[in-house]
Amino acid sequence: MSRIAVIDFETTGLSPGTGGRATEVAIVLMEDGQVVDRFASLMNAGVHVPAFIESLTGITNAMVASAPPAHVVMADAARFVDGAPMVAHNASFDKKFWQAELALADIAAPHPYACTVLLSRRLYPECYSFKLGSLAAFHHLPSAGRAHRALADAEVAAALLARIQRDLERRWGVMDPHHGVLMAIQACARQGLTALMQRHAVQG
Repeated sequence: MSRIAVIDFETTGLSPGTGGRATEVAIVLMEDGQVVDRFASLMNAGVHVPAFIESLTGITNAMVASAPPAHVVMADAARFVDGAPMVAHNASFDKKFWQAELALADIAAPHPYACTVLLSRRLYPECYSFKLGSLAAFHHLPSAGRAHRALADAEVAAALLARIQRDLERRWGVMDPHHGVLMAIQACARQGLTALMQRHAVQG
């Protein structure tokens, strides 16, 4: 399996479209189901961190004030990812911030995203919840530290991705569950999933 970058952001809000900015980014590089490298940094986007975000994440205004500028961190993150396709838990959120923060740094963001929420909905419909912590408990994945810190959440999402890829190989016979296969599965209607799996089991 080719390299995949699993990403998580902590932010000041729900969307860059409503003024939200990133306060922390973490990226875990996966290859053949194994972690091969990690990147994590706080960043200073020059905005105030609301009190409820401080309480949720533990990231304070003082921590952000002493962090490197956001455009510097994002340039480093883009170099770290290079051309790897990306995965996130609730990827629509992280993709928006990835693209917005890179745009502010005048860096292109063409990376395709697969989503472990969408994949889990397709593959594990019996789950009672598709929150990251709930899926981690369902699969008995190890804890990586405090939730709502970027590296801890990226580590858990990476472990979930590894479990998904392993299950695709062992339970569904998909010979090479690479990023393109993940994209196809998350876009597939549930009634077409069996045929899709059979096709990839044959093609590899």
